[in-house]
Amino acid sequence: MSNINPHIIPIHQVKEVLNPIVEASGIPNESYTSQQYFAFERDRVIGKTWACIGFASDLIKNGYVIPVSFMDLPLLMMRNKDGLVQVFHNVCSHRGMQLVHEAGEVQGLIRCPYHSWSYDLDGNLKSTPHLGGIGKHTDDRFQCEKHGLKALRSHVWMDMVFVNLSGDAAPFAEHIAPLERRWQEFWGTDGMDLLRRVNMGGQLEIEVQSNWKLTVENYCEAYHLPWVHPSLNSYSKLEDHYNIMIEDRMAGQGSTAYNLSDTAGTHLPKFPSWPGDKLRHAEYVALFPNVLLGIQADHAFAMMIDPVHAEQTLEKLRLYYVGDEALKDEYAACRTATLESWRVVFTEDIGAVEGMQKGRHSPGFGGGVFSPEMDLPTHFFQKWLATQTKAGLEV
Repeated sequence: MSNINPHIIPIHQVKEVLNPIVEASGIPNESYTSQQYFAFERDRVIGKTWACIGFASDLIKNGYVIPVSFMDLPLLMMRNKDGLVQVFHNVCSHRGMQLVHEAGEVQGLIRCPYHSWSYDLDGNLKSTPHLGGIGKHTDDRFQCEKHGLKALRSHVWMDMVFVNLSGDAAPFAEHIAPLERRWQEFWGTDGMDLLRRVNMGGQLEIEVQSNWKLTVENYCEAYHLPWVHPSLNSYSKLEDHYNIMIEDRMAGQGSTAYNLSDTAGTHLPKFPSWPGDKLRHAEYVALFPNVLLGIQADHAFAMMIDPVHAEQTLEKLRLYYVGDEALKDEYAACRTATLESWRVVFTEDIGAVEGMQKGRHSPGFGGGVFSPEMDLPTHFFQKWLATQTKAGLEV
């Protein structure tokens, strides 16, 4: 666990975030710029809940593995021979060597390049060459079953692979239940089972020179639409949006006038359970800490916010369409148009979040203030963050 100097984050400023919105100040600058705080945040904030580290569909076949560096932690996503997705620490139990450096299919066992200790796709230690001396590959004094790869609590939901680093968060089913209840109105009880991903026209990755929190804060509110997203605002205007705040771990906004199908000429298959009188409804929810979700009548998306560094973030978007019908060639142009529309929107946000990141280095900014109406979801996210930060600092 990180040992942060408590003086680097003024605790009184953290507490001020928890005030009513008209009296609140924002999270202090140091939490956006300090690499020391970044490590604290991983262990005491993000690590205490469920965070997304990747997408299960990237594990393209059984026996496939993907190394992940999540906030400087070497992790390993693996799909075993039976198709089960699991996550392990990507280090050999012997001397701590990183095991896997590149994604790919494992033929046989995962072999450590240092002393050739080897593991199967369930993390079991299966081979220990010369463990008991030259030519002696076993030793009665050493029990292999006690020294497999260290697994993390993990869960796959809507194709996203979530982990709980601390191991003591509430079950993921409880974590996600409020959102599932809310969206059942739109996509019914079988909505997620209908989601389909395609490699072409289905993903996008953007590097942003800013702290991960600014991406989440920006996503939570629609306030910036007229000035940052003129094309989106042309068919889903600021006044068509409403704020969303769910339990203590989700916030965002919805639109009653989403109309990409007419604007971009896309006509994709729709969720069969989507209410006919709400075909232009769409909702965009940040699932704290690092997932951005969007649902529309004819597609959904998930974006993992990957915190690379205190001042660098990767945004990894995956688009999902409705049913096998939507994957046919006749819809290829519609899928491409949908992806390009989101590429424009998320690219337009780069200047905003990078500009705010630069501002976090100014002594003239002390966390900022909030609009009592337009910034409710952003303040909601910051209150969640401040609550977790305060608890972490007081440990």
